[in-house]
Amino acid sequence: MNKLCRQVSIETPATKMKDCVFNVVVQVPDTPPAGARILVVYAGACYRRAQSSSITSLSSLQSDTSNISAQLAQLAMQMQQQQGPVGGSFDMPSGLQHQTSVAIPQSSPAHHGLRDGALFPGFEVAGVIESLGTELKPDCGFKVGQRVVLYPYEGVPNGYSELIVVPDLKYLIPIPDELSLSVAAMLPTGALLAQSAVFAAHKIVDAMLESNKDAICKILIVGTGGLALWAVRIAAQHFYHSSMRDKIQITVASLRDEGFILAKDFEKVNVVQWNEDLYEKQIIERTHDACDGLVDIVIDFCTTSRSLHRSMQCLNKGGHIFISEDVAEKLLPKFSRRADEREQIIEAVPLGTIEQLHKLVQLVASGDIIPPPHSVFPCEEASEVVRKLIHSEIPGRAILKFHDIE
Repeated sequence: MNKLCRQVSIETPATKMKDCVFNVVVQVPDTPPAGARILVVYAGACYRRAQSSSITSLSSLQSDTSNISAQLAQLAMQMQQQQGPVGGSFDMPSGLQHQTSVAIPQSSPAHHGLRDGALFPGFEVAGVIESLGTELKPDCGFKVGQRVVLYPYEGVPNGYSELIVVPDLKYLIPIPDELSLSVAAMLPTGALLAQSAVFAAHKIVDAMLESNKDAICKILIVGTGGLALWAVRIAAQHFYHSSMRDKIQITVASLRDEGFILAKDFEKVNVVQWNEDLYEKQIIERTHDACDGLVDIVIDFCTTSRSLHRSMQCLNKGGHIFISEDVAEKLLPKFSRRADEREQIIEAVPLGTIEQLHKLVQLVASGDIIPPPHSVFPCEEASEVVRKLIHSEIPGRAILKFHDIE
């Protein structure tokens, strides 16, 4: 009999919000010979970039899904009390029954409510190793029961299953004891992408200060969702704790009152509120005043056509705007000609490397980077969590909890 487990899939937000979160049942995959199987404890509330043409719906089978979850919770408790051998596994609960699947059609994507970067595409998992592959040796560097975070490699699972497999141990990053799993779950996409943007900005800062040692480089970070809040903290740690601390000015453009308060709490960071009720000219003038003129770099994580157009009007000639790869495909064709006319550069920021994620884990664990606020919700509430994120009703990040092992 095949073993099954629950999976929460968050698809690209659609016109009808109820159509973008699915609770499904999938088969428990076998542990790869040279990899590992992970018991997911926490997962960041991110959506998948690509939608499935067909997905299993178990809305009519909630009682069966609950039974599966309860049995997996028993497995989590078992892992707290014992350790399995390398190449071995904990016994999966028996009694999981086969379920009938139903195809659900997908709706076309909607873009409202995502502009502050509270909800973004990605894959963020923190958990414990449930089993290791049979080809691994005792000195492989990992052990059953070890806490890890997963780098979002090409080909990650389509959703957050309670048990997922990793084909190669190189995609796993150990979590230090002083770092909680819920915070670690925010790192593989949100924090890593923000760090990648800051690193890209650093190259521009270096070039600017090399040509003019007396210059002050002005950086505008747009948004106060999870991505932007990470960018503010990482930028402050990166620039303000270096020899160039007096050469950098950071300003945050906040789209909502709650975000304004969150950003204002961070020292040495200016804040300007982008109140959507104001005329565009007023918002731009307000930004110029807060930044003491035009800026040299914009990191825009709430990129819509309106936001990008506004950012360009706040940017110096020769300035750079960094946006995520996810929106670059949509917006670069529309704005490349305008950027050329204004002699500005719009650049897509890649996610970041495994090595950078290793370093990021250490920086957050040591307290050098203070994580933004986050709230933990049961994974059963994923639909409601996504709805709230779409409407910017959750300050900071939202984390889904699958098992209680801490």
